[in-house]
Amino acid sequence: MNSYYIHDGTESTGPFDIAQLKAKIITKSTPVWCTGMDDWKYAGDVVELQNLFVVTPPPIKIFPMVAKQEVVADIEPEDEVSDVKILGIDRTLFYVLSGLLVLIVVTTIFSFFQNQRSAELEQRNNATEKENLQVQLEQKRVEEEKKQVIEQEKIEFERVLKERKISLNSRLVEVQQKLFVAVSGLDQAKDRLAKAQDFQFLRSESERENDIIKSQQEIDTLHSEIIELKKEMDHIYLELEKIKV
Repeated sequence: MNSYYIHDGTESTGPFDIAQLKAKIITKSTPVWCTGMDDWKYAGDVVELQNLFVVTPPPIKIFPMVAKQEVVADIEPEDEVSDVKILGIDRTLFYVLSGLLVLIVVTTIFSFFQNQRSAELEQRNNATEKENLQVQLEQKRVEEEKKQVIEQEKIEFERVLKERKISLNSRLVEVQQKLFVAVSGLDQAKDRLAKAQDFQFLRSESERENDIIKSQQEIDTLHSEIIELKKEMDHIYLELEKIKV
């Protein structure tokens, strides 16, 4: 037989055996605990304590005989109760109709909130789609602007190249003309040098030497000029080769 602890709501006491618990006059709702229990239980839930709550009826008293008519009279109110009507409707039918009405109201309210929630979700989805569309349009606008900038830069670059090509061709013509003049001048200077070296009539030796020196200097100058012009012309050809426009 187990010994039990009891709890009065503020503190626990015990342990008590069955006889002591019976003297304590515990109720079915009194919390109890014994070894082997995981947690406190109500005394009414413990099988071993069920005998503590068996109520012994008192001795029966002698009642006077009740006439059959009185028994019928006592039963009649029950029939009258069963015939009670509410708002002119049978009580059972009234309860059924009331239940249906409550069900309809609850269903209507639930449908209202459900529809409202669906409308809010649809509104949010529409707002999100609108924002996404605006973002896509903005991205497309930015991409178009980038393309326009790239195209403008390309056009500007080609324009600069064309102007550069025109400038180089113009300079090339000018260099070629100068080179032609320099080559012609060089040939003439060489002729004058040859004549200065061979011709001695009516000239002194010093005059002859001065003519030779002067012609040689002119030849050297023209030769240097021709070399520079050819270098510049080669540089122009190289630049034109790089330009593909």
